[in-house]
Amino acid sequence: MSNDLFKHAIALTGGIATGKSTVCSLLKLHGFLTIDADKIAHMLLDLHNIKIAQMFGEKYVENGKVLRKELGKIIFSNEEEKLKLEAFIHPLIKKEIIKEAAIFEKQNKPYFIDIPLFFEKMNYPIPKSLVIYTPNKLQITRLMKRDNINEEDAKLKISNQMDIEKKKDLANLIIDNSKSLRDLQREVERIIEEIL
Repeated sequence: MSNDLFKHAIALTGGIATGKSTVCSLLKLHGFLTIDADKIAHMLLDLHNIKIAQMFGEKYVENGKVLRKELGKIIFSNEEEKLKLEAFIHPLIKKEIIKEAAIFEKQNKPYFIDIPLFFEKMNYPIPKSLVIYTPNKLQITRLMKRDNINEEDAKLKISNQMDIEKKKDLANLIIDNSKSLRDLQREVERIIEEIL
């Protein structure tokens, strides 16, 4: 795959509950185009709900929709099931991202692709990356609050991803989301100045 495909792309990544969606919303407000890998995944899961039911069981599908919370329970706790799902869904996500990126590239300006597992999977030859950073302790607290789960479950979910400090080291650009929303807005503006 030629790098021309993602010439203007910036991979936006981070950890679970570090604020990727919030940053994406702020970037959109500034007129940036974004592609959301998770949204694409959700769409594809529902589209292939029959296949998911065959792979994991009927109880994970209801009215043509995949019950993601339920499916998540086995995915987060069982490596084999997780890999089975990834082997099926990741190539489909990639195809869709490539399709959308091809359209965005025509604009000849930077755009963002929100890929939570960008560093873990290394599936995309995107030259630039932006990490939304939150220290681990704060990440756990935010995830507990967001998903209404206990500390143990939050740690399990986070452990499925590469350590946030490591991601921070790998990034070309970093947004610090450890303070207030106002601080985050300033961080986003700083990054925009850096890339334009």
